[in-house]
Amino acid sequence: MNHFRRRRLVALATGALLTAGITLAAPAPAAVRPTPLVVNARWGGHCTYDRIVIDLRGYVPRATVARVPRLVHDGSGAPVPLAGKHYLQIRLHPAAAHDRAGESTYRGPKLVTIRLPRLKGLALTGDFEGYVTFGAAFDAKPAFSSFTLHRPERFVLDVSHRDVCR
Repeated sequence: MNHFRRRRLVALATGALLTAGITLAAPAPAAVRPTPLVVNARWGGHCTYDRIVIDLRGYVPRATVARVPRLVHDGSGAPVPLAGKHYLQIRLHPAAAHDRAGESTYRGPKLVTIRLPRLKGLALTGDFEGYVTFGAAFDAKPAFSSFTLHRPERFVLDVSHRDVCR
């Protein structure tokens, strides 16, 4: 059915119901989902890629991954002491790494040196006003892809490298 015919049918049906004194109930407002909580970050090396996984409680929020010239802590702007030549910033929103009482829900490392083929370090760099931010350090410009996995909820970032299993 084309768009015009569908709109005309809806208009006619609505008019008939209103004429008969029947009103359609307005849809209930959408339930507000609680902010997802970041609970852990982990990593692993594979033959052709290094992987970062961020575990969440709730759902996986929108995530952006951007190349940045250096890593800094959100708010203070203090430099993050991770050795590397190239950096990625991973930002989750809406998200929190603390509960409503202000207690941390994040059990992962705050700052860690890693010795994988590409990934050299990972840091939690921010948890402020609905944003949780991580920084990752690399020895070479990272080629990456990201996706989400469910049950349990997690954000995944894969950084490719030459095959180290041959």
